Amino acid sequence: MRGDFQLNGEAIKAGERKTISIPLSRLSDHTRINLKTHVIHGKNDGPVMFVSAAIHGDEIIGVEIIRRIASLKTLSRLRGTLILVPVVNAYGFVSLSRYLPDRRDLNRSFPGSEKGSLASQLAHTFMTEIVAPSQYGIDLHSGAVHRANLPQIRADLDDPDVDEMARAFGASIKLNSSLRDGSLRSSARDHGCKILLYEAGEALRFDEVAVRVGVNGVIGVLRNVGMLPPSKTGGAKAEPVRSDSSHWLRAPIGGLMRARKKLGDRVKTGETIAVVSDPLGFDEENVVARSSGIVIGRTNLPVVNRGDGLFHIAKVGDLSKAEEVFESIENEVEPDPLFDDDVII
Repeated sequence: MRGDFQLNGEAIKAGERKTISIPLSRLSDHTRINLKTHVIHGKNDGPVMFVSAAIHGDEIIGVEIIRRIASLKTLSRLRGTLILVPVVNAYGFVSLSRYLPDRRDLNRSFPGSEKGSLASQLAHTFMTEIVAPSQYGIDLHSGAVHRANLPQIRADLDDPDVDEMARAFGASIKLNSSLRDGSLRSSARDHGCKILLYEAGEALRFDEVAVRVGVNGVIGVLRNVGMLPPSKTGGAKAEPVRSDSSHWLRAPIGGLMRARKKLGDRVKTGETIAVVSDPLGFDEENVVARSSGIVIGRTNLPVVNRGDGLFHIAKVGDLSKAEEVFESIENEVEPDPLFDDDVII
């Protein structure tokens, strides 16, 4: 029998699972705020992986993904240790806000400081308690308010191990995304933790396809790193499309936008993909694609101001193949008309 796993001074025995609340601080009315974690410590040796959500408090899709993962019976066969953190930014989560009360972005505050700002202290606690013991991590995000993302992985794909994890996750597209100072991805890499960032759906909303892709993706990575046995079905997933470059198309004027493209659609250079006009339609301008690619993010708000991001376009090698992959992956996880809690694994 393997030894105990230690988290915040508490021991989790092999074959045991335990929920641990790590004290963070108090609100102004002295309500306690904790970093709630759920640890599954397998009976057999293996890596340590964390799965986190709601670093931005209004990005709630990852919370639902982790809830479903925690209930899966297949985790009884887990090798190694899985740390689930459904709500990292509890401050923003309860106030339906991306930020902390100090208006800081937690994902620009890593690795943090024990004596720093509220965001910096939370980042420091997360790095010390969750990232430091982990060899792998998956951080779950969504688009911002009124902005939706196609299910996608963002990662350092120049690292062969990370690229293989991205392939095993099985989202429709994987972006070779540069690291930003202060981000969890950057600080985790500095600690030797290989990490993926999953983006899907819209803030403050659940998207059933995005949730199912996320659950299946986490399980796929757990299998890839040897923490779960291979799938009994043995079915090969569609190969995610790789993109090394993306850009936003922005509103040329303020007004009302009429979009002609949805998430996953391909666009061609010079194609008009939306029109922005005044309320009467007398003054209008086209939104024209600068290059060919796939729509991986877009605003859901028709009322726009000049300079607002409208469409996020990823450049890919083969547009036809990309559309086929998107359709294949989404068909695999398409929910039944009547919602149920079953997850396709």
